[in-house]
Amino acid sequence: MTISNHVQSFYFLGIGGIGMSALARYFASRGFLCAGYDRTPSPITKALEQEGIAVTYEDDESALPAWALNKTACLIVRTPAVPEDSRLYTWFRDQQYTIAKRAEVLGAVTRQMKALCVAGTHGKTTTSTILAHLLHESKVGTNAFLGGISNNYQSNLLVDRNSPYVVVEADEYDRSFHQLTPYMSVITAADPDHLDIYGTPEAYREGFEHYTSLIQSALIMKKGLPITPRMKKGTKVYTYAVEDDTADFYADHIRVSEGKIMFDFHTPSSTIADLDLGAPVWVNIENATAAMAVAWLNGVTEAELKRGIASFAGVWRRFNILINTPALAYIDDYAHHPQEIEASINSIRKLFPGRHTIGVFQPHLYTRTRDFADGFASVLSTLDEVVLLPIYPARELPIEGVNSDMLMSKITCPVTIVQKADLVDYLKQHIDPHQPTALMTIGAGDIDRLVPRISVELRV
Repeated sequence: MTISNHVQSFYFLGIGGIGMSALARYFASRGFLCAGYDRTPSPITKALEQEGIAVTYEDDESALPAWALNKTACLIVRTPAVPEDSRLYTWFRDQQYTIAKRAEVLGAVTRQMKALCVAGTHGKTTTSTILAHLLHESKVGTNAFLGGISNNYQSNLLVDRNSPYVVVEADEYDRSFHQLTPYMSVITAADPDHLDIYGTPEAYREGFEHYTSLIQSALIMKKGLPITPRMKKGTKVYTYAVEDDTADFYADHIRVSEGKIMFDFHTPSSTIADLDLGAPVWVNIENATAAMAVAWLNGVTEAELKRGIASFAGVWRRFNILINTPALAYIDDYAHHPQEIEASINSIRKLFPGRHTIGVFQPHLYTRTRDFADGFASVLSTLDEVVLLPIYPARELPIEGVNSDMLMSKITCPVTIVQKADLVDYLKQHIDPHQPTALMTIGAGDIDRLVPRISVELRV
């Protein structure tokens, strides 16, 4: 799609979503009138309101600002998280407004710049945020639409009108990434997910293969992924890896000491030694390798790469270490797929060896819990203890027999189910202050609302 010259304002249905809020911030920065609806207040909606973007929590057309009633000048942007029987969505449709999906609008915006996209089942938010930070801290500069809140900038949007580049998280859900026109792209992983959309693992991987056909200049792909790129004539394919010198870009000589991770980074023509990983999480070595490869290909110098990676502060809810004392390490992570949880647990074992590990997991979506129940159970069983919350449904209706009890029956380590309202008190009573512990809260639902309170209540 293209955005008509008649458009003077935007109304966002589901404005509290991470991708929607970045678009709202972008258009507001360009002088457009912006407002939106979301079901419940959140830190993101409160931040938007503080920035002057009106948010309503009433699914009712009577709450619309006056300017939104001009259907010629107001473009409606919706996310699939807002159901089609929403009163506001139905009203806009009946009034014959132009309604576009978030991915369509993002695609239209990014076609005006050189889009550096990051796709993949896992790792795309952290990788794209590292890439945006490296470019922002260099002479190259960048715009960026991020899938998380950068700890460096406290935002999911970067704007630089002097840079031709834009960093974009390319989301495969609902085949959204097929709306993009990547100049270059990373693909971090292709482990099947979103089978409610794709149906089969084969169709999921085919979605990535089609995506590669849209790339204009170069693909930077994790070595060994089970997809066959369909590149345009003249475009290039590079591989990246950790501790594999057959890849075009790779990291090696990894050292972990006193909470720091150091490593060397190899390009096709040079080596940058003794990089200090600013967010010292084991999986971030791989994410940083992919991000540095793209930054290097687009003119970021070796000195800028070294400074940038050392100053990277991470992404909110991507392995955030919120408490780190001899008695307790508390980590919060957005992981919601078995492979993501496995990577987080591996990082904990390496950073906090020998500690008693407790994982608090809130499953996200009935379909994902059903489709990956055995995978979730297998990886969670590697913890010393598991605490399960009820499934967070998001956009879905319940599926008979799919619940946290079903997951609990498959987990082989000690496990209990706790209601969300009782979790903080349970942890306060259950964690032994005399036993060095590593605690994780894991999930993509609303478990994040409890993180600030857990951080305060468990700090000793």
